[in-house]
Amino acid sequence: MTVRIGLTGPIGCGKSTVAGWLAERPGVVLVDADQVARDVIAPGEPALEAVYERFGRSLEMPDGGLDRAALGRIVFQDPAALRDLEAIVHPAVRSRILAAIAAAEGSAAEAIVIEAIKLIEGGLAEVVDEVWLVTCAEPAQHARLVDRGTTPDDANRRVAAQAGLIERAMAVATRVIDSSGDPDETRSLVSAAFEATLGTDR
Repeated sequence: MTVRIGLTGPIGCGKSTVAGWLAERPGVVLVDADQVARDVIAPGEPALEAVYERFGRSLEMPDGGLDRAALGRIVFQDPAALRDLEAIVHPAVRSRILAAIAAAEGSAAEAIVIEAIKLIEGGLAEVVDEVWLVTCAEPAQHARLVDRGTTPDDANRRVAAQAGLIERAMAVATRVIDSSGDPDETRSLVSAAFEATLGTDR
């Protein structure tokens, strides 16, 4: 039986690094929900047409693609617009990920890992066996964001903005991985969690 793991966590806490480690394991299929979200609003996709209907054809670039930067400026200043966008994109992402799960199960994969910052909001927590939350101490999160080139003030805003995400994920998390330590320590925590997950499924 293929184990379904939903992997989430705030920006700067190493969620993608953990996903990469898991993907290195034989028999593990990784699905990046961010990439799926980009795919479902590619030219020719029904969700893209729905975006244009809601937000206007002015967002369509000459090649038919979406001006993501312009859309981002709209939705991140307007919570209602963001909700409208998510109402279009999330169901399409969920459908695509359910298809990926079915394909993984059909290939007898040992596990499928769904990496999604909005695992809860996108309705994906309902289709996995376990929810893993990758978190870290706020000073470590802030320092990592600054190391990536984010200004200290912007890092503070991003950390504060994702407090709700952590609360929602904590409410449903099966396992919490604290990545505040060094990479080797975190990798050991991930390995132990993965082995425990497979053990409970066997």
